[in-house]
Amino acid sequence: MNLALAALLAGATCIALSPIWVRLADVGPTASAFWRVALAAPLLWLLAAAAERPRAAPRLPARGCALAGLAFAGDLAFWHWSIALTSVANSTLLANLATLFVTLAAWLFWRERPTPLFLAGLVAALAGVAMLVRASLAWSPSALLGDALGVLTAAFYAGYLLAMKSVRDRGAPTVRLMAVTSSITALALLPVALASGEALLPRTREGWLVLAGLAWISHAGGQGLIAWSLAHLPAAFSSVSLLFQPVMAAAFAWVLLAEPLAPLQVAGGAVVLAGIWLARRGSA
Repeated sequence: MNLALAALLAGATCIALSPIWVRLADVGPTASAFWRVALAAPLLWLLAAAAERPRAAPRLPARGCALAGLAFAGDLAFWHWSIALTSVANSTLLANLATLFVTLAAWLFWRERPTPLFLAGLVAALAGVAMLVRASLAWSPSALLGDALGVLTAAFYAGYLLAMKSVRDRGAPTVRLMAVTSSITALALLPVALASGEALLPRTREGWLVLAGLAWISHAGGQGLIAWSLAHLPAAFSSVSLLFQPVMAAAFAWVLLAEPLAPLQVAGGAVVLAGIWLARRGSA
């Protein structure tokens, strides 16, 4: 239990570094989203091959993997642009609204009626979002667009989670599923990055190291640690990573990027986190 919880928190911390890598990268937001998965995919394939060597690898459903990979492409593209336009705290908090979208999708498409506790969490989270948007209005007009892209990120990430769950429920191994979906995401993002006119290749060795950190530490390491830990922890512990990640991302941005946190932004973030926590309790 203690080792699994440590892995969960370490994975959430690795993912919380994602916005820092994106800000430090000397390529455009879409290009950094592409390299995030393109550099991680070979490592994930090697890990999958090592993990599955003793037994035959099961066949993965092509449709579910394609849906997950395309949804993750939308998630990364919108999130990286959100990070570029608004504060790290806002973009990360808003992206974590995905859990609300998952339950809303279950309500609309599968008639799974939400509990009163979930609805209370939804109202609280929306109130917190309103406070974050109000803080962004004082920041700059582009920050408001960044907040909107953060909400779109959450919608695409919810689609990714639902697609991944459908594939995982069929017994798909975690690492190979991550390798397949990361490869699909990279293929989907490459033409978008080329068409955007952004700088695609880093200009320096440090630029490549930043992208390697984004791919290997945040994507492969962070997601992998969380996936492993959740197999050894009760389901309720998954909310720990959801709440820990945006807090750590805001702390990293404050320390490493000198990004200020306005009082209204701190209050709004706390309300969003409280709403997400209530919603998770209400949808467990």
